[in-house]
Amino acid sequence: MAGQKTVVAGALGECVHVAGVVHFLRLAEAAGWRTVFLGPAVPLEAFIAAARREQADLVGVSYRLTPETGERLLGEFAEEADELKTRGVRFAFGGTPPVAERARAMGFFERVFDGSESPAEVLAYLKGVPADGGAEADYPQTLLERIAWRKPYPVIRHHFGLPSVEETIDGIQHIAEARVLDVISLGTDQDAQAHFFHPERQTKRTRGAGGVPVRSAEDFRALYAASRRGNYPLMRTYSGTDDFIRLAELYVETIHNAWCAIPLFWFNQMDGRGVWDLEGSIREHQKLMAWYGERGIPVELNEPHHWGMRDAPDVVFVASAFISAYNARAFGVRDYVAQMMFNSPPGLSDAMDLAKMLACLRMIERLERPEFCIWRQTRTGLLSYPVNTRAARAHLAASVYLQMALEPHIVHVVGYTEAQHAATAEEVVESCELAMRAIENALRGAPDMTADPLVQARAEELVEEAEWTLAAIRLLPTKEGEDAWLDPAALAEAVRRGILDAPQLLANRYAQGKIATAVDGRGACVAVDPETGTPLSEVQRLASLGFDESSLRAAIEGGVFHG
Repeated sequence: MAGQKTVVAGALGECVHVAGVVHFLRLAEAAGWRTVFLGPAVPLEAFIAAARREQADLVGVSYRLTPETGERLLGEFAEEADELKTRGVRFAFGGTPPVAERARAMGFFERVFDGSESPAEVLAYLKGVPADGGAEADYPQTLLERIAWRKPYPVIRHHFGLPSVEETIDGIQHIAEARVLDVISLGTDQDAQAHFFHPERQTKRTRGAGGVPVRSAEDFRALYAASRRGNYPLMRTYSGTDDFIRLAELYVETIHNAWCAIPLFWFNQMDGRGVWDLEGSIREHQKLMAWYGERGIPVELNEPHHWGMRDAPDVVFVASAFISAYNARAFGVRDYVAQMMFNSPPGLSDAMDLAKMLACLRMIERLERPEFCIWRQTRTGLLSYPVNTRAARAHLAASVYLQMALEPHIVHVVGYTEAQHAATAEEVVESCELAMRAIENALRGAPDMTADPLVQARAEELVEEAEWTLAAIRLLPTKEGEDAWLDPAALAEAVRRGILDAPQLLANRYAQGKIATAVDGRGACVAVDPETGTPLSEVQRLASLGFDESSLRAAIEGGVFHG
């Protein structure tokens, strides 16, 4: 490839340990380098000759034996390679900490690796980030650029917000300097989300409840400024629950909001998070999608897991994932972040959880077009963490490993302290390191868990079931020419009628809350007869709501999902 740089690497002298060299070269290939592996126990003269012959831009030297012998051998190597270095060839060393310490003291090598570095850190070096960590210009500052730059690793995101602005600023500085996180999801308190422009509605009693009490544009700017160090992470925050466009303008201007997360049916009077009624909030959320879409800023609809966390059956989770993507595309979003929260509800088996996410992807991939790109984001369930922190660490790692079966572009790490308290900066760093180890293990060659016949069968079953659900919504009355999947009145009616429903919505004035669910023997969350506990197919459940099977079938066969 024209313009492609070449790296030559091997183990020097009598050293035969090449696992680290091979890993280094794999990362180099991922970073776009042409690689030449020289193998184990390469004589000094052969090493130099290969560097000349291959016209190497970078030479990687490894030695993992005794420090004294290594120091002597590396000194001889540096003397012989000095002429190459004066011509612009770069040199890097990798070895055990004692040998690396002596190599570092020589001052010959541009970068010395002692095995403590993460693969992501090595990859950053191979992609041109200077040894001192670099400046903001060395790190992509938009989501899509960061995704491309981080390959083959996913972008890492974590939520962070402490009860004071000052604490949060200090924590952001610490997180950025640790260089383990690509996106800081700024967690603001409820007053900041609902009453930012209405100080008269704010209360001192709830200040800092659930996040950082941001009260001014200057607060946002100070929080963003704290991130301008380390690996210069992107920043994003909630869409808020009122004054949506005003908040969007503020976020883009102060923290350069990397992407917006918007609900469709939530953050309103139905869940007690906002001032809008259900239909009105749907309409406002659609306007917000259009606002971000016009500016080319990615949009995530953090919708399906809200149903899952309220014990809705898997089919409602999947149907809401489709409705979310359908609305995003219709309102001009080009880059759609599909969020898939695992473990929602917590009792699902891993196999059925993975099947549910596959079903979500199969549904929304029907909508993909050149002008509508889907970016996969996975996360661990908020309600699934055990209180015991050792068990919680294991749960985090296991969940992330499972998520990697979907080849996510973004992994939203949920701190292992979730069941106890909001994560401190150091706990954010630790959680990200735990997740990265699981990601690294998976990328080395995980089995294809999606190939399990039980997973595939359940995914197909959910796709078929969700089509019934969506057909029922399409049959709701609308104004002439309106699309029920986009019409706020029809979508609100779908909740009121119980087409979209969850047990925890009982006694809610906007919803039925009459659906009963259970986790079956497979580990899937299904609707059941509330009196007998017998599982209900989606056709049976919808029939109990007054929907005729023949009408639903006619809607599906008539091309309701085409176009």
